[in-house]
Formats: sequence, structure tokens, C-alpha cells
Amino acid sequence: MDLKEYRVMFEVEDSLWWYGGMEAITRAVIERFYPRGAGLRILDTGCGTGGALRYLADYGKVIGLDLSHFALELSRKRAQPAVVCSSCTEIPFPSESFDLVTFIDLLPMLQCADDETALREAFRMLAPGGRLFLRAAAYNWLRGAHDRAWDVQYRYTLDELADKASRVGLVIEHARGANMWLLPVAIFKRSLERFFSFQNGSDLTVNVGPLNGVLRTVLSSEAGWVANRHLPFGLSIVMMARKP
Repeated sequence: MDLKEYRVMFEVEDSLWWYGGMEAITRAVIERFYPRGAGLRILDTGCGTGGALRYLADYGKVIGLDLSHFALELSRKRAQPAVVCSSCTEIPFPSESFDLVTFIDLLPMLQCADDETALREAFRMLAPGGRLFLRAAAYNWLRGAHDRAWDVQYRYTLDELADKASRVGLVIEHARGANMWLLPVAIFKRSLERFFSFQNGSDLTVNVGPLNGVLRTVLSSEAGWVANRHLPFGLSIVMMARKP
């Protein structure tokens, strides 16, 4: 992802419907297992410009890790969070240092050969009984302009992701599709992209105007369903897996 996309992310992360809706879903899944104020040791791996650091702090002491110096510079402008510049495949902390590790839209950015390496590092970082929260883009056939702009290497199915997590020793406790209501819209948009070049950047650059609040409400409405029921498919996958 280039510097322009990081800057766009930083500018819209606190206001764009996608981030607000996915925050609601992420919180709902985390709170199936941990209350706010749980005092967890948290590592947000691939933290980008730091949007998730703000709300993950409600669950404990959080450290952000990312390979991009520029992204971390922007992250520090939010609230001077604790951040470390390093690769997710070589995390510079002792084993069993964290109670919760988060991979929020991280794995799709990696080469496929690196995703299991990153998952093994997450397993190593977790204390016994600790958990990995994982969120990832779904369905490789949905690749489009957004994925090219963000250097998304691969979009997963739920079964693929669960299999990879299980192979490194994690126990899957919760796995769901998310962003199901808007999946037909995304399919229609991606289909148009194959015939018309109307978008060069990521979806973050698309100004939805007054629909921003509507889309946020629609996406946020899935939070309870994703946390407590089974949505079989969606634009994203969310998962919670435990280290025995």
C-alpha cells in the first residue's frame, strides 16, 4: 500500500461507515469473551494508522505493530499510542507476552507463503488460554480496484482460514461471515469494474455523501448477529481462536 492510501486511511478512519460498522462488529465478537476493562495485554498486529488502537484500549493495555514507518507516524498523531515497527512474521517480543492478539485485515495483505508464518507468530505471542481475533477479506473472486490499490494478495473463505489457524495449534471458538447485507452491492460493483474503469483508488476514496450514516447503520446492525448467531457468508470473515 502506498503512502497516499495510508494518508487516506488516516483521514477517514474515524468517520467512514466501513470503519464504524466493523468496529461495532469487532467489539461484539471480542465482548463474547472479554468485558471492557478486562486488563488484557493486547498486540494489534498490522495496526496501520492506528484506528483500532483507540477502541482496543477499552479492553486493556494495547501495543500496535506495523512494518510501515509512515503508517506508524500517522498512528502516533492520534493519542501517542505505544507502537513498534516490525514484521508480523518476526514479532520482537518474548513468547507468551499477550492475552489477546489481533489480526485486523492483516492476512490478506501478506503473500500466501507468509500467512501461516504470521499465525505461528501469533500463537507464540499468546499466553496459554490467550486468544487471536482475526478479521479478513472474503472470497478471492471479489478482488477489484480496492484490492489492487491496497495490495491485497488474497481473499479467504471461512474454511481456508479456519484450517490455517487450526494447523498452527489454535482452537477455533467463533467463526462467522460479516458484512452480509451489503454483499450483493459489492458483487454488483465488482462486476461493473470488470467492464468500466470508474475507480482507480481504494474504496476509501469513494465519497458516499449522505449515505455514509445509512451504510454505517446497516453494517453495525450485523454486530449482534455476527457475535451470537451464524452468518454463513459476507464480505469479511471474523474469527476468535484460543491457544490451549
